[in-house]
Amino acid sequence: MLNLDNYIISPITVRDGWRVCNFVVANEDRLKRYFPKTLEQNLTPDLSNIFVEKKEKQFQAKEEFLFTIKTKESHKLMGLVYIKAIDWTKKQGEFAYAIDYNIESKGVMTEAVKHLSDYTFDHLNLETLQIIVHKSNIGSIKVAENCNFTHIKTLKNEHTPPGENPLDMELYELYKAIE
Repeated sequence: MLNLDNYIISPITVRDGWRVCNFVVANEDRLKRYFPKTLEQNLTPDLSNIFVEKKEKQFQAKEEFLFTIKTKESHKLMGLVYIKAIDWTKKQGEFAYAIDYNIESKGVMTEAVKHLSDYTFDHLNLETLQIIVHKSNIGSIKVAENCNFTHIKTLKNEHTPPGENPLDMELYELYKAIE
């Protein structure tokens, strides 16, 4: 568990089902384009309970790591941060994240990604972290830049949102400091 000023970052647990459902439903418009699978798997409390159980098992098996960002006071879920697409041979993983519309542009996700980057380098021994973002997602680009990720290249036809044509996405990377 990591403590920020008003928030706690912690691994997903089976107790988070209702919170994830509430977060997803409240932020449906924000999630439907870039997180369609997360959205469809969390539209009801029952679906969310299945989702968090699966994500907790993936976390324990070191297949994918899903963290929650909750308020310290009410424990309301305000964001999700995935460390996914892990390649243990290349020592590489990718961040994907979503923040509640009520706290966007407040630096919470930047702080979360900074802390989780350190965690990933120190505890998971990954050496390269990626963020893949659409050029229109200025907030996510700012998170990448504020966390010292470097723009590498444009990935052609990298992501296809539901009902849309494939989109080019921007690849940002951060490398573990050599000691």
